[in-house]
Amino acid sequence: MGILGWLVAVPALSALVVALLPRRRPELPLAVGFGTSLIPLALAGVVFWQFETGVADFQFVERVAWYEPWGISWYLGVDGISLGLVLLTALLVPISVAASTHITHRVKEYVASILFLEAGLMGVFLALDLFLFFVFFEAILVPMYLIIGIWGSERRIHAAVKFFIYTAAGSALLLAGIIALGVIHTRQAGAPSFAFDDLLRLDLDPTTQLWLFAAFALAFAIKVPVFPLHTWLPDAHTEAPTAGSVLLAGVLLKLGTYGLLRFNLTLFPAAVVDVIPLMATLAVIGIVYGAAVAIVQPDLKRLVAYSSVSHLGFIVLGLFALTAGGLQGAVIQNINHGLTTGALFLLVGMIYDRRHTKAIAEFGGLQRSMPLLAGFFLFTSFASIGLPGLNGFVGEFLVLVGSFPALPGWAAVGAFGVVLAAVYLLWAYERVFTGEPSGPNVDVADLSGREIAVLAPLAVLMLVIGLYPNVLLDRSRPSVEVVLDRIEAVTGHSVATAEVDQTLAVEP
Repeated sequence: MGILGWLVAVPALSALVVALLPRRRPELPLAVGFGTSLIPLALAGVVFWQFETGVADFQFVERVAWYEPWGISWYLGVDGISLGLVLLTALLVPISVAASTHITHRVKEYVASILFLEAGLMGVFLALDLFLFFVFFEAILVPMYLIIGIWGSERRIHAAVKFFIYTAAGSALLLAGIIALGVIHTRQAGAPSFAFDDLLRLDLDPTTQLWLFAAFALAFAIKVPVFPLHTWLPDAHTEAPTAGSVLLAGVLLKLGTYGLLRFNLTLFPAAVVDVIPLMATLAVIGIVYGAAVAIVQPDLKRLVAYSSVSHLGFIVLGLFALTAGGLQGAVIQNINHGLTTGALFLLVGMIYDRRHTKAIAEFGGLQRSMPLLAGFFLFTSFASIGLPGLNGFVGEFLVLVGSFPALPGWAAVGAFGVVLAAVYLLWAYERVFTGEPSGPNVDVADLSGREIAVLAPLAVLMLVIGLYPNVLLDRSRPSVEVVLDRIEAVTGHSVATAEVDQTLAVEP
């Protein structure tokens, strides 16, 4: 087994180890879970360090026949599109475990669920066999359902069931599409296969592409979620425990955007060109709607949840602009959103642990009693808004400028979402942190050393990516160009490149 196989296997084995720990030692699960979660982080770091820039092909490839009569194989690989998501997953899991000291009920089951979730996430981002991809895609449902339903807030069962129903419906469509591709490959090649590179060689007529695109896109749009399929997300975020919200926003939502880029844009290029206006319209509606609803939220955690709807709309807009700048902006914004929104959920959870409320009206003046937490919140808000020099600026800048040559009207409307983001985040900061504290807000404890250690890596990465985005862009550019070259070669669709080349030359 290669290094990618161990990225999947280590979290799964760690989950088993944690599940077998004696219940009479309640202090062990978090410690063992955190320690073992550092192994995938180290492995992901090795993959990132050894990843060869300037290469579009999949690297560290592992391929072993799994069930030959059906053409299923254990087929893993990583390229510039999936590399950042693998590293993000490996980073957010130990952070989530370290932030879970408030969990006191069935701790070992809780930690095992997080580790099993990590195994599934790694599998999704690394799988190059679509049947294997679906197995991991489905495996993620169970641990997240348990995390929300067992360790969530008051309405956790409602939120967990809603999450499961929505995502299971999408999974059914995805499975139907994958099976159809396998059948078509059998007819055209004489043997079944679900390997991604084999399916790229299929000859699909425009009508077939449109139907298959719809099946895949609906499944992934629910995961993103794209407006109007977003209604499960605020409930899931609001009711999930802090670690659940961090992983849901940081990584699980990226299953949708990753799936759209990896499979929809490459397997069904003719259909992609036909649906550009529809997908771009849904994206900008999500940007503006999510931001507008976030402004009026009385619950701080729900405000951050709706901000995800808005930020993910930028990613979808970048994808369907079909330009190098738009796609690279979408790839890097996947990472940026995981860092900033994950940090915001951590900060909201830390406030809740102290005040046991998420109602904005209950706060005020917290920057006097919690100056460190207030500083982290303001810094993260600036990154999320897109302040130059921080990571959010790079992603939104590339998406908007990269989208403008192809979708000028949509890009202009999307830019308004940046203004609304400043409104809801800075207004939230004003109401929660500024002014004179009163009542229980006077003597609230500031961040502990453990909490600073949890937040610091995310803050550092926001700054590093903001100042030197090429650490990600150099690795993703060749893979993005391959996607665009395929769309242009198959459909004749003209990809705007001149303006984008200038955009990518800018060093924020």
